[in-house]
Amino acid sequence: DGLRAVKNIIDDKSFIPGAGAFEIAAYSNLMKYKDTVKGKAKLGIEAFAKALLIIPKVLAQNSGYDVQDAIITLIDSYEEKKVPVGLNLNEYGVISPELQAIYDNYSVKKQFLNIAPILSEQLLLVDEILKAGKKMGG
Repeated sequence: DGLRAVKNIIDDKSFIPGAGAFEIAAYSNLMKYKDTVKGKAKLGIEAFAKALLIIPKVLAQNSGYDVQDAIITLIDSYEEKKVPVGLNLNEYGVISPELQAIYDNYSVKKQFLNIAPILSEQLLLVDEILKAGKKMGG
């Protein structure tokens, strides 16, 4: 809730541009980093980068925008400007979340970045167990 968000900002002494800006910047930088990596690790980096786009995709969908168009617009704008850009939810377009005072909690982003790979790993492990059970006739 709102009070918890304020408490997190006070505790963290920091915040992150919102409106999907963090996810777009992280995606862009991970895709660049992917080009420096060899082998199958590239696939993991790309999958993680694409998974981060779920936040701006949901923002676009909930605003009634074409999701693919919105994501492409955000990525292109970030690549061009190299500053945080977010999705304008009032009228289709790109905004500067910092100028609009739209922020996310640092601790919340840190927590979701830490827990997402763990949850993915657990889901893959369960999938492997289920496949093994089917092979054994279960």
